[in-house]
Amino acid sequence: MPQSKIWLSSPHMGGTEQKYIQEAFDTNWVAPLGPNVNGFEQDLENYLGGQVYVGALSSGTAAIHLGLLLLGVQAGDEVLCQSMTFSASANPILYLGATPIFIDSEVQTWNLCPVALEVAILDRIKKGKKPKAIIAVHLYGVPYQIDAIRTIADTYQIPILEDSAEALGSTYKGIKCGTFGDISVLSFNGNKIITTSGGGAIVTHSAALKEKAVFYATQSRDNAPHYQHSHIGYNYRMSNICAGIGRGQMEVLDTHVASRRLMHDFYVSLFASVEGIEVFRVPNSDYFANYWLTAITVDPIKTKGLDREALRLALESANIESRPLWKPMHLQPIFESYPYYGHQVAESLFEQGLCLPSGSNLTQADRIRIKDAILAIIK
Repeated sequence: MPQSKIWLSSPHMGGTEQKYIQEAFDTNWVAPLGPNVNGFEQDLENYLGGQVYVGALSSGTAAIHLGLLLLGVQAGDEVLCQSMTFSASANPILYLGATPIFIDSEVQTWNLCPVALEVAILDRIKKGKKPKAIIAVHLYGVPYQIDAIRTIADTYQIPILEDSAEALGSTYKGIKCGTFGDISVLSFNGNKIITTSGGGAIVTHSAALKEKAVFYATQSRDNAPHYQHSHIGYNYRMSNICAGIGRGQMEVLDTHVASRRLMHDFYVSLFASVEGIEVFRVPNSDYFANYWLTAITVDPIKTKGLDREALRLALESANIESRPLWKPMHLQPIFESYPYYGHQVAESLFEQGLCLPSGSNLTQADRIRIKDAILAIIK
């Protein structure tokens, strides 16, 4: 009988989600507003700390779209975007008719390279097109170089849209990710650190900006007794049912983060003596990662021929899911014609990198299966 599948990152319920969902049904709040939406937003604001305001939305992609809109991005503008990321970071640039300008990664955090970023800004200004925004991503839960990127953004007066879709629970110098951008976004997709089945949130530093985001997210309905619209609107608000799942998930968020970090420690130990396989980790103690996904790089020269793909296929044959790193956006067919600044850091990481099962619901038996499958191919 085949063994059950070990997933890369599956949803993990905490047990109280159904209580909030049942309350929604009992009170007939089955709508894209209600007590759970308000409560979930308040839970997130309390968790993130500081002076932030959270709007719960239908997806992280919707949050990026509205974030760019709030930052004034329009058709014909240029937006600087980390190349190594999921396509949802970049797609909303095209939604608005703007042009993405892709930036390479650096080797410490695998995130936006400050050197390439500044080169790109100076070159775009020289070409007569100052970029309108910077999209910076915390890849796999590891914070980007917060101070360096902020210094560059402030020097050239370009706002940061912080893509914290993978980094809820991560911190930099003790401050929560999701609060560093001029506008920030979160994701609660089914594979994230917590989930609302689908969903996301926009994080602002003023109540007025949050209200504007919610206005856009509810079809930009003007304050009138009839349906009147003076702006383009979107159907982006989170439902009260999904928000109920989120309220239950918030109660176990810290536990989920601890479990993901435990899986990361497991891989660090497993590969400690394996030449040519490196586990991605934070560069120093200023960074605290939720390690949403644990990733490794495999150097076939040092491993005597074992490469990323051979390891992935070996795990697949054992019914264990793993996945290559995000394919950089500047290498994607839909984006390959847009400008790119940097070298081959992101490309090299993609060629050698692999994400390993990291879910907070993995068991000791799962870890033994993963270890046995990996050691078998390594030996």
